[in-house]
Amino acid sequence: MVKATKTSAPDKSIAVTDAQIEKAAEVFRVMSAPMRLRIISCLCNGEKNVGELLGEINTTQPNMSQHLNALYLAGVLDKRREGVQIFYRIVNNHIVSICRAVCQQTALES
Repeated sequence: MVKATKTSAPDKSIAVTDAQIEKAAEVFRVMSAPMRLRIISCLCNGEKNVGELLGEINTTQPNMSQHLNALYLAGVLDKRREGVQIFYRIVNNHIVSICRAVCQQTALES
């Protein structure tokens, strides 16, 4: 086990298991692609279909689908079908909070 301290109470420590560290590493791996961060940013304002996302993000449909699938499999997004269209929405708001915090911090540092 690895010990980690809470930032709000530095004198208290919590145990972090190897499984938790592996899960955190998986989240960071999924979020390491700029395209996925762009997708999340677009979906922060609500559900969109693939065509709407392609209108906001300059990429190909196959590339968009690949990234959407990775975010879906990681549990960041959910999807629903309406006729021939597939709509995506954010289901893991913790990931959004992490993305916003990192983006705000990098903006402050630049």
